[in-house]
Amino acid sequence: MLAADGTFAPTPDAEKYLPVLDGLTDDDHVQFLRDMVVTRALDLEAANLQRQGQLALWAPSLGQEAAQVGSARAARAQDTIFPSYREHAVALIRGVDPLGILALYRGVTLGGWDPTDPANGNFRLYTLVLGAQTLHASGYAMGVSFRSETATGDPESDKAVMVYFGDGSTSEGDVNESMIFAASYQTSQVFFLQNNKWAISVPVSRQSRTPLYRRAAGFGLDSVHVDGNDVLASYAVSRHHLENARSGNGPQFIEADTYRVGAHTTSDDPTKYRTTDEFDSWTARDPIARFETWLRAQGAADSLFDEVNTEAKDYAADVRRRCLELPNPDRDAMFDFVYSEEHSLVDDQSEWLDAYEASLEGGADQ
Repeated sequence: MLAADGTFAPTPDAEKYLPVLDGLTDDDHVQFLRDMVVTRALDLEAANLQRQGQLALWAPSLGQEAAQVGSARAARAQDTIFPSYREHAVALIRGVDPLGILALYRGVTLGGWDPTDPANGNFRLYTLVLGAQTLHASGYAMGVSFRSETATGDPESDKAVMVYFGDGSTSEGDVNESMIFAASYQTSQVFFLQNNKWAISVPVSRQSRTPLYRRAAGFGLDSVHVDGNDVLASYAVSRHHLENARSGNGPQFIEADTYRVGAHTTSDDPTKYRTTDEFDSWTARDPIARFETWLRAQGAADSLFDEVNTEAKDYAADVRRRCLELPNPDRDAMFDFVYSEEHSLVDDQSEWLDAYEASLEGGADQ
């Protein structure tokens, strides 16, 4: 939809999705901008917190804001979302308190939020096991079909499932198996692949000899490739294919072409394997700058961008303050949620820890 310079220039393949954009208002466009700018502010603040020893780890989403915001805003309230571990914009849009995300990366919670709480918008927990969430999503989508909660003809109540994963996950057996089940059971499901070009230090060119969306077609999924740095394209394509899925047209697959500007996680150094030319070429296609250029061409005033940037800074500052106030978990929490019932092995480990801490100079208080 948007060229790299921010001009509205739909490609021929984009024409079928243009009617979806007609349903957007100026307020929707502003919301897209707010979502992306606030998410980036959170992202940068979280990375700073990690460097300052306040988080154990952080997985940046810097540069992938348009893919996430467009797709998340395309989903309906009744849809269920399965993320991987860097879908921060999606989490915020679905209603998750960012403090839950930071608590997870701080290591003071086993999950971060209650996915069954309606306030969290049917947004499941982050999954750090590569690709496992695609199996969870396909199984859940099968259940939606078995309960006849989709393809009834009512888009206001019909449910769909959307699962996020990266290009590295496509090399995992879980992802391929999940597509087999999705195709076999014709689930009301959208696979949303954020191809950010790198599986840690392995380039996508080494992972696949063919475009990744074509793999999905081999499983019988309706697949499409979209510019993931264009929030309008991400929204239009996601909305179209989510409606296809919930209408009984089987599983859909979207490959969003984007770039991981930051490190894989804060334990990674991308300068060891990425060239400066590659990095510069992608930062020039920044999704927020592109959308801002288009909004200005539509007549958006400077005051809008000043307001959004101020809001984002205040948001990040509030998240930082609340993160620093997070209490440490109770020491027994690590033992309480391993088994549903009491277990002798867990009791033994708890006793071992008691003895170990007592052996330290100063005792357990140290």
